[in-house]
Amino acid sequence: MISAVEDRYRAVVERVAAAALRSGRRPEAVTIVVAAKTFDADAVRRAVGAGAADVGENYVQEARIKARQLAPLSIRWHMIGRLQRNKVKPAVSLFHLIHSVDGIELARAVDRAGEQAATTVPCLIEVNVGAERTKVGVAPEALHEMLDAASRLSHLQVRGLMALPPPGSATESRRGFARLRALRDRLDDLRLPNVQLKELSMGMSSDFEEAIAEGATLVRIGTAIFGPRT
Repeated sequence: MISAVEDRYRAVVERVAAAALRSGRRPEAVTIVVAAKTFDADAVRRAVGAGAADVGENYVQEARIKARQLAPLSIRWHMIGRLQRNKVKPAVSLFHLIHSVDGIELARAVDRAGEQAATTVPCLIEVNVGAERTKVGVAPEALHEMLDAASRLSHLQVRGLMALPPPGSATESRRGFARLRALRDRLDDLRLPNVQLKELSMGMSSDFEEAIAEGATLVRIGTAIFGPRT
């Protein structure tokens, strides 16, 4: 019998594809990152069995445990939560992409860990598009300076931007997504070394279709796949 996780994942795939096509985009241009915070390895295994390849975690230790449990599977792990500086070294060795570099000091810490590991670390810069006091991230007006500084780090590669829009309706979220896309489009013309603003990580279970309409290439979806967190 097909599990609810498998059914929900396939339904999300269909919704992502439909949203992409409505926007004149190819469905394969959007990657679903399964947001697995608090859900166990068996739930992730079911999502992978249904076709998922990218799994996002908010905490390094939780990701390390699941990565060991699911080692035989081919999974690209994403860090989608806030990354503490004392967790940077294990994060660099574990994650395919770090979505949440929220300032130059963290970028420098990631760069140092990349140098120690003899690797270049793919990252996204987290932007506080709503200028909310309760959220971390680079202010939109400081993003140019942040990217310029990051471009000088030889073991970090900026692949794009990430944002959590201010809470509200899907329509309000879409305005935040549009602001992030506009920032990307404007700053991509700078042609900075080690900076390629191809990726836009935005949109979750309640608003990923609006995010796709505004150009999201990575959508972070948990509840719509696993059900409500308890």
